[in-house]
Amino acid sequence: MGTVFEWYDFFIYGSLAVLFSTLFFPKGNETAALLAALATFGAGFVLRPFGAVVFGRLGDLVGRKKTFLVTMLVMGFATVAVGFLPTFESIGWAAPILLVCLRLLQGLAVGGEFGGAVTYVAEHADVERRGFTTSWIQITATFGLFLSLIVIVLCRASMSAEDFANWGWRIPFIGSIVLLLLSLYIRLKLQESPIFQEMKAQGKGSKNPIADTFADGRNLRHVLVAIFGAVAGQAVIWYTGHFYSLYFMTTTLRMSQDQASFYLLTALALGTPFFLFFGWLSDKVGRKWIVVTGCALSALLIIPLFQGLASYGNPALAQFRSKTSVVLTGNDCRQDQSFVGQLFRPKAATHCQTVKALLTAHAVPYTINTDAEPLRIQINDDAPKTFDDAALLAALTEKGMPPANTPAQPNGPMVVAVLFALIFLATMVYGPLGALLVELFPVRIRYSGVSVALQLGNGWIGGFAPFVATAVVIATGDIFGGLWYTVAFAGLTAVIGAFLLPETRGRDLSN
Repeated sequence: MGTVFEWYDFFIYGSLAVLFSTLFFPKGNETAALLAALATFGAGFVLRPFGAVVFGRLGDLVGRKKTFLVTMLVMGFATVAVGFLPTFESIGWAAPILLVCLRLLQGLAVGGEFGGAVTYVAEHADVERRGFTTSWIQITATFGLFLSLIVIVLCRASMSAEDFANWGWRIPFIGSIVLLLLSLYIRLKLQESPIFQEMKAQGKGSKNPIADTFADGRNLRHVLVAIFGAVAGQAVIWYTGHFYSLYFMTTTLRMSQDQASFYLLTALALGTPFFLFFGWLSDKVGRKWIVVTGCALSALLIIPLFQGLASYGNPALAQFRSKTSVVLTGNDCRQDQSFVGQLFRPKAATHCQTVKALLTAHAVPYTINTDAEPLRIQINDDAPKTFDDAALLAALTEKGMPPANTPAQPNGPMVVAVLFALIFLATMVYGPLGALLVELFPVRIRYSGVSVALQLGNGWIGGFAPFVATAVVIATGDIFGGLWYTVAFAGLTAVIGAFLLPETRGRDLSN
């Protein structure tokens, strides 16, 4: 329960990232603001490996229980503080700077959270049920996301859209203090891990867990194999299915926030039990090949599934896209190629940026040339012309684009089916992962090894998946282009895992 609430704290920002792009970043360049909001979500992952090092060391030196009490307090403070932050309109650039700092604190806390929780549970579990028992920890991230979406939906339903944008968004953050107190109460009732106590009593503990993790060749190999043979694939698959799918539905397919949240909540409710199923199955047939198979299937299916999501999520828009292409030709597009430049450029958007943002917002595919000035736009086989925004929207509408104020008419059951398939793939990879990681590392450095391996893969590879995918879409005009990031890491993980990842089921955790 404590871990569910900690993930709620971490993910409540991700569930509101699109709204935060309008609150905490300057107006006038919506594309850059969206990228900045997603990058700030990713900033929460930057310090996760450092949190793994700091709290992993504490967990192996002073104990599992005391350490994840500290992570809970840090997370709770940072989350409540976000609810009191002034917006960009009030204090200017200090607003996003403070927001990033709080996200970094959250990342630091989460970095030491999962490793401690899964190690604690695994060291209490029966050897024959270790995969199933630790899979309850695996579902906590999904439950945290589920809880954050529920709270946001209830807040939106209880007030006007204007009130929610002005002050209602603060309620989920400030209200999390109740969850913090409940979580602390739960954790204070826990006893220390018996395996850790036995290790300390026998004097077998590590004096420097981090040095023993990275300086010992055997342990370092375990870390690298864990990252690139299991965690990297799990990370991109989980965040693509759980988070990027939400952005994709609201920004690309133009579903309402309520529609997208309802479909994702339904898919999460249907898919979450499979974390437990695959954890249980790993106790019967082993961990390795379930994880490897899940990564391989994801590499093959992620793009077709998102293509299906586009078709079922907004059929009219999908039909328009299939028969429409746009070519942008202009010198101001040359400096616009770098999405990093878009992220950090504080000036107003160029004409090319504005057009790209408009086309991206309407899911219109485009390609870019940089040969002429001013910007000229060619739609299908028409002659290239210079358009202002209103004229461009009118021309696209004439070609069959659904008007911006036309609500999406999704095929609800099929959207849920596609989202369920994405969640199912994540459960296949993630369900057995906790037991696998715990069994991979010796007891004297287990908290450190599990935390570092998981947070390097999740923090630096998986956490930026929504940002990278969105940035690639804006840079290329291909709404599916950003998914190649997920495909690449899922495929790489499947290959490395197949050859190098050992089978760990049944290992003695006291060694």
